[in-house]
Amino acid sequence: MSEGLYSMEAKDYDKTLDLTKIKPYGDTMNDGKVQMSFTLPVPAGDEAIEAAKQLMLKLGFTNPLVVYSKELTKGFTFFNCYGSCSQTVDFTQIHVPKVESNKMSMEECDDFIRKNIGRKITVIGASTGTDAHTVGIDAIMNMKGYAGHYGIERYDMFEALNMGSQVLNEEFIAKAIEMKADALLVSQTVTQKDVHIQNLTNLVELLEAEGLRDKVILVCGGPRITHELAKELGYDAGFGMNTYGDDVASYVAEELNRRMHENK
Repeated sequence: MSEGLYSMEAKDYDKTLDLTKIKPYGDTMNDGKVQMSFTLPVPAGDEAIEAAKQLMLKLGFTNPLVVYSKELTKGFTFFNCYGSCSQTVDFTQIHVPKVESNKMSMEECDDFIRKNIGRKITVIGASTGTDAHTVGIDAIMNMKGYAGHYGIERYDMFEALNMGSQVLNEEFIAKAIEMKADALLVSQTVTQKDVHIQNLTNLVELLEAEGLRDKVILVCGGPRITHELAKELGYDAGFGMNTYGDDVASYVAEELNRRMHENK
């Protein structure tokens, strides 16, 4: 997005706003106010509150204030704190790798596939490994979709299979071979100790071992997935927060069309 889309609205509040030196906004522009939550492995009490304040100071916050503290269980205390930071960020120098595709509506995407590919696109999705969360893959694939965005199952020109959760990578690949899938969609929600990295990497390695990696469009998604991370792990695209079925469907359709023309 262009700088103007951000600066015009913000400058209605402060005509001196400098996008090369932005800081958090709380009550007034550039006050640096930040809300932070964390847990310390100490018993609740005045000493715990003081420990939280000192931690905020060491993190670079001024005027730290603990507005809420609660014992989670014996020996552990949760805190909500406020403080002000002096650090700034140069917004004009931020460049984030993004999925390159034109977002189409369901009808537009179906028409694109009919005209350019001429057949249905077969897509298989799953929450793989030990991940039992299906909200993400359901939002992308299920017919009812999510937040007003239809899932891929509802598209006329997609043959979609949602395998659900806790699907072993080996089972996922076997089904892809059976259905001659064009694209594989992997959802990862659990990220403790980077288990999602291990699982996503393992899938790429297995596909390479089977000689299938370059024969499918490989996509991953989840709340902590970025396009940059996905590319680093060997995926074609990554979709994070605030993306829906039409984002993924549009990308898969355009990417398959691009590959078909490259191979001619």
